[in-house]
Amino acid sequence: MDNLSDALKKLKITTTDSTADSLEGCLDCLLQALAQNNTETSEKIQKSGVLQVFASLLTPQSSCTAKVANIIAEVARNEFMRNPCVDAGLIPPLVQLLNCKDQEVLLQTGRALGNICYDSHEGRNAVDHAGGAHIVVDHIRSLCNKTDPASEKLLTVFCGMLMNYSNENDTLQSQLINMGVIPTLVKLLGIHCQNAALTEMCLVAFGNLAELESSKEQFAYTNIAEELVKLFKKQIEHDKKEMIFEVLAPLAENDVIKLQLVEAGLVECLLEIVQKTVDSDKEDDVAELKTASDLMVLLLLGDESMQKLFEGGKGSVFQRVLSWIPSNSHQLQLAGALAIANFARNDGNCIHMVDNGIVQKLMDLLDRHVEDGNVTVQHAALSALRNLAIPVVNKAKMLSAGVAEAVLKFLRSEMPPVQFKLLGTLRMLIDAQAEAAEQLGKNAKLVERLVEWCEAKDHAGVMGESNRLLSALIRHSKSKDVIRTIVQSGGIKHLVTMATSEHVIMQNEALVALALIAALELVTAEKDLENAQLVQILHRLLSDDRSAPEIKYNSMVLICALIGSGKGVGKLPV
Repeated sequence: MDNLSDALKKLKITTTDSTADSLEGCLDCLLQALAQNNTETSEKIQKSGVLQVFASLLTPQSSCTAKVANIIAEVARNEFMRNPCVDAGLIPPLVQLLNCKDQEVLLQTGRALGNICYDSHEGRNAVDHAGGAHIVVDHIRSLCNKTDPASEKLLTVFCGMLMNYSNENDTLQSQLINMGVIPTLVKLLGIHCQNAALTEMCLVAFGNLAELESSKEQFAYTNIAEELVKLFKKQIEHDKKEMIFEVLAPLAENDVIKLQLVEAGLVECLLEIVQKTVDSDKEDDVAELKTASDLMVLLLLGDESMQKLFEGGKGSVFQRVLSWIPSNSHQLQLAGALAIANFARNDGNCIHMVDNGIVQKLMDLLDRHVEDGNVTVQHAALSALRNLAIPVVNKAKMLSAGVAEAVLKFLRSEMPPVQFKLLGTLRMLIDAQAEAAEQLGKNAKLVERLVEWCEAKDHAGVMGESNRLLSALIRHSKSKDVIRTIVQSGGIKHLVTMATSEHVIMQNEALVALALIAALELVTAEKDLENAQLVQILHRLLSDDRSAPEIKYNSMVLICALIGSGKGVGKLPV
């Protein structure tokens, strides 16, 4: 430490008068001390005031420049040293050094700038202001095709510097994207895929940039999908696979890239992982199973990628996904049900799946989760059933298969996501199915639960779906018994309130249901309609210029029904 103190004094007192040899001796002493105890030595360097001296030593002509940059890189590994490095004015001369030709100077300068930028707003701003990122991107472009060890080492440092520079900073990430860094990095990955350190740095940089929408558009114009899948196939270690997954997940949110990944063979890799890890209880295997199956579901969110994998219901991928549903793994059950829900996004697929027995598989899955079941699996299976129930030809088949009864088992659920999907599934099933609507509408337990959920103000989705199902039971059954059940359960006031919804479709559904009540069973509902101030609401709807034409029309239909019944509900508007 005495030597360190002497070296710091010499550096502070004399820089211009020192010979190159004595200067190098001082710098070597600092580097040796940093290697032994970086934190303590960095503190001494900061207190000594030597950082300001370093700024004058960072010149391309000096033989000591690389060592000075190395010292700065080492001290900047400490968080407390990054702002002092900026305050000492080190960024502008470091950025200027990026223009020199000496590889060792470039390497140490890249390290110094990268370390100063790490988690440092001030460091990033200073590098940005000095134009450092632009020069580094140009260097990466010019070095991209060189595969000698020195060039690859320099490329690794420069990629790391850009990563630290832009990490979790949307503005700086956008700046790099606008500089066209993405195609360069993708090219880099392809050329240097044998270099583990550089590959890893590219992946981290991709993960950094891939969150931005603008980056996904640029990635879509490269062969990133092909390169990542090629790289993925080579990986054995869990950590390396995880790193690639972290890039794939945000990229796969883009529909164009989804299709590219499918065409590049990612799905086969994912299915292989599922097969290898499904029976394992090792932590890494469980994590890989989840990541692979989640990513598989994400790929199916794209219309083109989904249809390509469905292959008319005969695709091997579709068949493998079907086998997940009866699995003993909750993760695979969840992924299987979500995959079916994603496949069920057009009528053709839905009809094919219902005709080929998928409904029974989903009902069997739900049966396994009735008592203390997995909420995410319940939600996913109900989502799949809801989507399958959309085509008209599927409704009667699904009702005959007992889907309504299977769904009603979850009426006791206190989980809003499950409640929401349960309601949506029942509403889809009874659409234009009078007999089913009447049967459900006379189910007092169901109607009472709907009325309860109509007041679930903390869960707008559940509240909206409950109102819509209440209305649907009347509209599709046209049954006096259903109306009486709803009146007895206190549901009328909710239908009247629904007529004032901000959504025109819900207003219309409410008004049609209320018109049927007026035409079929006004005597039973009269008091509730009056208490809910139906007449005043109709008056408002008709006099409001913002009311849609169909709302005014259905309001008039309701008024006519009230008049035609022979009894008024309060005083009707003139």
